[in-house]
This record gives sequence, C-alpha cells and structure tokens, in this order.
Amino acid sequence: RRAQAMDGAAVVDEVLQSGLRGRGGAAFPAGIKWKTVRAARGPQKYVVCNADEGDSGTYSDRMTMEGDPFMLIEGMAIVALAVGATQGYIYIRSEYPHAIATMTEAIARATAAGWLGDAFRLQVRKGAGSYVCGEETAMLESIEGKRGIVRAKPPLPAVQGLFGAPTVINNVISLATVPWILAEGAGAYAAFGMGRSRGTMPIQLAGNIRQGGLFESAFGVTLGELVDEIGGGTRSGRPVRAVQVGGPLGAYVPESQWDIPLDYESYAAAGAVVGHGGIVVHDDTADMAQLARYAMQFCAIESCGKCTPCRIGSTRGVEVIDRITAG
Repeated sequence: RRAQAMDGAAVVDEVLQSGLRGRGGAAFPAGIKWKTVRAARGPQKYVVCNADEGDSGTYSDRMTMEGDPFMLIEGMAIVALAVGATQGYIYIRSEYPHAIATMTEAIARATAAGWLGDAFRLQVRKGAGSYVCGEETAMLESIEGKRGIVRAKPPLPAVQGLFGAPTVINNVISLATVPWILAEGAGAYAAFGMGRSRGTMPIQLAGNIRQGGLFESAFGVTLGELVDEIGGGTRSGRPVRAVQVGGPLGAYVPESQWDIPLDYESYAAAGAVVGHGGIVVHDDTADMAQLARYAMQFCAIESCGKCTPCRIGSTRGVEVIDRITAG
C-alpha cells in the first residue's frame, strides 16, 4: 500500500538507499538496475524473475515460491509500478514442479482478487533444463522460445532485454525482499549487514552436516559459525575438510578461511564467491581431486558452446585434472 501511494522514482530511491543487491550471485545493486529501466524509453517494459536455481546445494528460491508465493508476486508488482512495466514472467526450472504449480495457482488467485490484471500481468515460464539459462541473457533467449545461449553485452537487458524492450531481471530472493523494504523502510533493511553488503542472505546448509536447512542471516557471519554453531558440525562426526560456497563455479574454502565474514567484497578478495548462498560441507574423507574433476566436468557438460574459453577450456580442464591425479 505504501508503494502504491509513492511516486515510482521514490520507490526506486527507497530500494537504492536500502543497499539491496542481486541475491542470485551477481550482487549488482537492484536500485541502479530499476533506475535504468525506469529512465529507458519504450511502449513496453518487462519484469522478469530468474528462478532457474541451478547451483548445487541451493533451494531458497524453491522454498520461497512453494512457501510464500504472494511475497514474490507483491515484490514483482512493486517493481512494475516503479519502472512502468505491464508484463512479468517468472522463469522456473523444470525440476521444480511443485514451485511451478504453486506459483501458477497463486497468480490465478491474485488475478481473481484484482491484485493482478491489465495494469500488470504475470505468467510462469518453465525452463528447459539448461544450467546456462540461470545467466540472465540466456534466460531471455529461452523465454523468447530460442536456444538458451548467452547474448553479447551491450546492449544491457535494462535497455534492450526481453523482446528488445527494457527489462528488469532479478532473482526470487531479491524480489521477495522488496515488500519488506517498502513496509519497514530502507534504513531498517540497511541496518543489517556490513560494508557494501547490506541486509540479509538466505544461507542454505547442505552436504555432510548435522543440521542442514535454510537459515536467514545478516551479512558478516563466518563459515565457522554457520557450520559449527548453526549446522552443528558434520553428520558423520568427522572433521570438516572443505566447504563449497557459491555452487559448482564457486570455491572449496579451506579451514584457514573459515573466519572470513560472509560479505561479497571480503569473499572476492579471498578468491571466493558468495554466489547464491549455497554451502555444501565435506568431511576429511572427501576426495578433493574427484570433487574438482566433477565440478570441471559439470562445466564442460553444461557449456552452451558460445564462447571458446568455456567450450574448449572446460574440456581441457578435465584432461588436466586427470593428468594431475595420474601423477
């Protein structure tokens, strides 16, 4: 209701002041993206939710869509109001049938109740199984009915995105956070976190851990606290050897770095990534060479084939790891 009473520029400014950044992994300031789309000219603008949650050990998007779909719908409606968009799409991976069913039903109910309609229409689009479609431009290609391969940038999607129109693209958690920011104020959200990483992050604990699950925490918590205090250590009772953070393209973080605060900049400085907040724990029986090979082979299998360094490099990477393990 507060967003409806505000000017679109004021809504964008509120999100800018909150410090909200993309929770899908890219960590780009949401307000700047919205500001660009709002300023862009065109008869049609779109809002797209990227729910192609493909990183290992991640499930916060799925749990949000299945548990509170209206939070996401409200967030997307607020974005549409702020930037002048009339059509929205939620791109959900095909492996999430329950999320697809729940979101479809929630959209139908919201439309019947008059919350969605001519001013802003919303549709679900089912992904076709490609990991690369988690990248925003490949996702746009897929929604348009084309092969899911990355586009060259520029133009940026905020200027020329879906069907060539200005498009806001955000992750599920980013969009679902917007109603809280508008209800409580930018200052209340920015009060959480540290440095340029403001607010909270849904941490997903998985792998060899006693108490796995979804935990929302302010930025600044350490891996040591997450694994030992919240997660209760390994399920096997053995010492932790490494913790995979940020999915298959992230890093296996050794014990020497478990005291680094969970913060986009701090992790980047250490050569790691926060990514989508997925944490997979491995104990001292894990074969790190096999884990490295698995991650590299995943990249080779999932490459869309557009860029030579990825297409060829990932295949050569598997061969290099095989040669190293063979001595």
